[in-house]
Amino acid sequence: RFTPRKNGDNANSAVKQVASGRFGVTAEYLNNCQELEIKVAQGAKPGEGGQLPGFKVTLEIAKLRHSTPGVTLISPPPHHDIYSIEDLAQLIYDLKQINPIARVCVKLVARSGVGTIAAGVAKAGADTIHISGYDGGTGASPQSSIKYAGLPWEMGLSEVNQVLTLNKLRHRVKLRTDGGFRTGRDVVIAAMLGAEEFGIGTTSLIAMGCIMVRQCHSNTCPVGVCTQDPELRKKFTGSAAKVVNLFTFIAEEVTEILASLGYEKLEDVIGRSDLLTQVGRGRENLDDLDLNPLLAQADTGDTPRFCTLTERNPVPDTLDAQIIKDAKNALEGGEKMQLFYTVKNTHRSVGTRTSSIITRKYGMTGLEPDHLTVRMRGSAGNSLGAFTVQGLKLEIFGDANDYVGKGLSGGTIVVRPMVSSPLKSNENTIVGNTCLYGATAGKLFASGQGGERFAVRNSGATAVVEGIGSNGCEYMTGGTVVVLGEVGANFGAGFTGGMAFVYDEDGTFEHRVNPDNVIWQRIEVDHYENLLKGLIREYVKETHSQYAEQILQDWEMEKGKIWQVVPKEMIDKLDIAVTKEAAIKKTA
Repeated sequence: RFTPRKNGDNANSAVKQVASGRFGVTAEYLNNCQELEIKVAQGAKPGEGGQLPGFKVTLEIAKLRHSTPGVTLISPPPHHDIYSIEDLAQLIYDLKQINPIARVCVKLVARSGVGTIAAGVAKAGADTIHISGYDGGTGASPQSSIKYAGLPWEMGLSEVNQVLTLNKLRHRVKLRTDGGFRTGRDVVIAAMLGAEEFGIGTTSLIAMGCIMVRQCHSNTCPVGVCTQDPELRKKFTGSAAKVVNLFTFIAEEVTEILASLGYEKLEDVIGRSDLLTQVGRGRENLDDLDLNPLLAQADTGDTPRFCTLTERNPVPDTLDAQIIKDAKNALEGGEKMQLFYTVKNTHRSVGTRTSSIITRKYGMTGLEPDHLTVRMRGSAGNSLGAFTVQGLKLEIFGDANDYVGKGLSGGTIVVRPMVSSPLKSNENTIVGNTCLYGATAGKLFASGQGGERFAVRNSGATAVVEGIGSNGCEYMTGGTVVVLGEVGANFGAGFTGGMAFVYDEDGTFEHRVNPDNVIWQRIEVDHYENLLKGLIREYVKETHSQYAEQILQDWEMEKGKIWQVVPKEMIDKLDIAVTKEAAIKKTA
């Protein structure tokens, strides 16, 4: 949907969402929008993640999500690269590097204390803050969440607007809200409580034919709105014209209400909570809920009550500014190049802005692998190679911080110790936490240990590393991960696609793997043994790891210590069976 149709219609979404599952979040996806929204939480599922049952994962959905048809997809409750406000600032920075023009929005759910969170979000460089109310949402949401979690948008929006205004941050960020908006009156009240933008989702669905049966997760929508069943989809009667009609009526009602109040435009009433009063129930003893704190006017001083920025909040350049200048012949003239730099841990998201330029000019696969090689020496900052695409290869002699290969989209990253380093690679950490989070393609070779949450939600990348921390390969749906060393606790939780190989020298793996979604066995089929040996050979070639080379030299003795980890749902969907017995049956 990225390109307009022949008749000029453009079905591309202007806003692209970055949710905790990171399904299909590639460099190309991120470069084809005007706004990127980080969905930290939403009203219908406040920080609970989600699950798409296997029977709803069609060929089309599997292609978009880089997964396998018919296999369950699990979205984790948290963003695994956001455990602090600094982490959120890093993700905002990453997104502004991969798309140099898009605004970044952060979606929060209304709750007590959301104002403090919003202040941190504003300081982290967000351009818009979206406050989602508990009401609204799809029928796929659990009833317990719809009824008992979250707060009304009015309470969350009012608190956020007051806190941002008091902290002189309101003029730097736009406020958006949603949560069951139905009329122009709702829009005007939201504006008076501080919002500039308004989300109208459920009402739009109803305009297109939704009848609120609330069985979106069951694939049985009787009017064809939320189903992959082709027969049911024929019943869908929605059209763009119906949504345009709805918004036209809402806009007309907004202008009528403003006119009745004596105002010309919506901007005149933004933050004017003094224009609102609490409606009584008729008798004083029934009015036991005092809503006046929601209507309090925070002192603005000299700052306006709404966002005055016309451009997005700027972020500083990284090493890529220099790389792009030096690689002009490679990026514009098609010349193969190698570049050399000294890198520091203040150089964040190295390779990301370069990948944006490659994606916009050549697409994600338009350049041959390793067309531009960037070699570095030192300690790289966070998000080395985030969203890196095919054609770019990053090699670093030293180490790297967290989020290496976040959203990797086809590029190659090699991290190896200095040639002069006396350290044993397999006994020392070389990359930080949450590497390859949401990766869709590409390779990561790290000559040393990785941190926690390695390859969480990996859906296509190949990785070789010499040990990892806890929660490795969690929620993984594709790709191949080779761990030539110890793994931490809870390995493979929610692992539903792809494959892993673990070298278990000390026999501790069986106590650290999560058995719910995977089986583990010794390698029985030659195809997978050859695949693994080929990956280790490539790894040795790229990293010169003496530890991995020793494993290859003693292969006949060492291969008996290697576990092949396969998701249970994938066993009958693999082209080549993982057991000798099943392989014989297939050939028969």
